[in-house]
Amino acid sequence: MSDAAKVQDVSVHEGGCLCGAVRYSLTGKLRQVVNCHCGQCLKTHGHVAAYSGVARAGLEVIEGRGLTWYDSSAFARRGFCRFCGSSLFWESPSQSHISVSAGTLDQPTGLRTIGEIFVADKSDYYELDERLPAFPGSSNGALTKLDEEA
Repeated sequence: MSDAAKVQDVSVHEGGCLCGAVRYSLTGKLRQVVNCHCGQCLKTHGHVAAYSGVARAGLEVIEGRGLTWYDSSAFARRGFCRFCGSSLFWESPSQSHISVSAGTLDQPTGLRTIGEIFVADKSDYYELDERLPAFPGSSNGALTKLDEEA
């Protein structure tokens, strides 16, 4: 394979926060979007959290003066802009990828939503999309196959 073909195979996406104090670049295959309805996501985002993801090595922070991290549990932390409050990232040190808030990606994203997790925790003011597979807690890898098919 030529170097030019290799470059064309690499997917690059950019995104950032509302005020511009955080900008990032993602290199590599993005995970399709998963909607999370857990209590932490509801509080952090003010509604359902829609996350894509990329291998941790694929994230490059281009502008980071606003980026700060909050340890939201014993196993995860969340990255957000300390100026405008945009919720940008979710990561667990035990995982090889980082989740990225899909709404912070510049369009077009080329992504689609493939499932819903932690639906047992969803709030009562909205309904689920019945066309999507839904899991009471984690999908425990069941959405990985759907992501690979996308």
